[in-house]
Amino acid sequence: MPNYKKNPAKGIPIGIIGPDALVKKMLKVIQNFPSFYPIPKVYGMEDEAPGLAEAIADEIEVLLLSGPMPYRRVREETHLNVPIHYVPLTDTGLFRALYRLKDRHGLNNPVQLTIDTLSKPMVENAFKEIEETSVTAVYFDGSPYASREELIRFHREHYENGHGHAALTAEESVSLALTGLGVPNEWVVPTDQNITVALERALLSTETRKSKESQIVVGMVNVDNFGKSVQQHSSEHEIQKFKLDIHRTLLDYVESLDGYLTHMGGDEYLFFTTRGIFERETGGYKSIPLARNANKRLGLTLSMGIGFGRSANEAGTHARNALRKSKEAGGNACFILREDLSIIGPLEMADSIEKSLAVTDTDLIRKAEEAGMTSAYLSKLMNQFARTGKTDYKVHELANILDITVRSMHRLLSQWMESGLVEITGMEKVPKGRPRQIYRLVIFAGEVHI
Repeated sequence: MPNYKKNPAKGIPIGIIGPDALVKKMLKVIQNFPSFYPIPKVYGMEDEAPGLAEAIADEIEVLLLSGPMPYRRVREETHLNVPIHYVPLTDTGLFRALYRLKDRHGLNNPVQLTIDTLSKPMVENAFKEIEETSVTAVYFDGSPYASREELIRFHREHYENGHGHAALTAEESVSLALTGLGVPNEWVVPTDQNITVALERALLSTETRKSKESQIVVGMVNVDNFGKSVQQHSSEHEIQKFKLDIHRTLLDYVESLDGYLTHMGGDEYLFFTTRGIFERETGGYKSIPLARNANKRLGLTLSMGIGFGRSANEAGTHARNALRKSKEAGGNACFILREDLSIIGPLEMADSIEKSLAVTDTDLIRKAEEAGMTSAYLSKLMNQFARTGKTDYKVHELANILDITVRSMHRLLSQWMESGLVEITGMEKVPKGRPRQIYRLVIFAGEVHI
């Protein structure tokens, strides 16, 4: 039985196979997919891909290759029982490679290129779109899954015969070989958007995703500083209209989720939807359109808690706990608590968030709590990191974030350092007095994505 079924807390395990540069790029993009738990494998040559795929076959639910060549090798040389995908190339990667080719090699117009992997219609449409008339191309017309040696020979022979000034290739190993042969070339690297599309397709093909599409999701919404907002209206009639505007705004949002909304009284609302719809409407658990809308229309900020669970009762309990974390973070935040008690968040709300935490797993949460980092402290630090991306602080800065005294902060930092959650990364010199220590939150500076 695959290992992922024994450890669902990490998410859907996806194998990532490719050359080092592309694997790093894919791992960066996959941080926007908190449902995935990546298992990366790097190869030096494409012929290593099948062996790497077989080595992790029992650990993964889906496999993503960096390009068509390793994809072909894996499909032909293995018999994996998981969906297999590869990252496609589009004209965006072509534009970047063409610019770099001209810039690096100083090619004078007109230019004739030899091109592999990219289709003739795509390239010609791309050149037409940017009104590029000084470039002509010779296309590799062999198998769409040609070997590395065939591609190298194609580019080299055209260059040596004077039929090509430079080469564009989709394979890094081909590019390296051509460079060694003295053939001007550029590697057409997939863009982040190409990788995102491939990951979306991979996610949709997984059994875990299919089984969770219709899972019930419970959401709790709390209007921040509701009392103060109400007091700004002078008459009972205006107050009632204000409350109706809030209810209407929430109702419109829940309608977009094809969900059900109920008012819990006062400043709190409860809604139900399904996991598949919620994931699509939030862009893969990235942002809450409702928060921006409420802020723009009504000048309000919202705190939200979203609960996933194996039952409606469990999802509701998780939603309440997630809402508490949002309030502890200072409001204007949304956290998701999954069935395994791992946390996604904070999601982007009324103001922009520079960097979202993908998933904070239960082991990390337990370690933080054992070191005296309470749920409230962890929520505030997670929210701060998501909004600024900053991991290095002086003690008084951390004390301000957590709203505690500097003395208490020093005591907590000692505990956190003993547990490996924080480390001293440097000293700041001051005109008078002792240098100030700079603390790094290793809990976030390391691998945030799970």
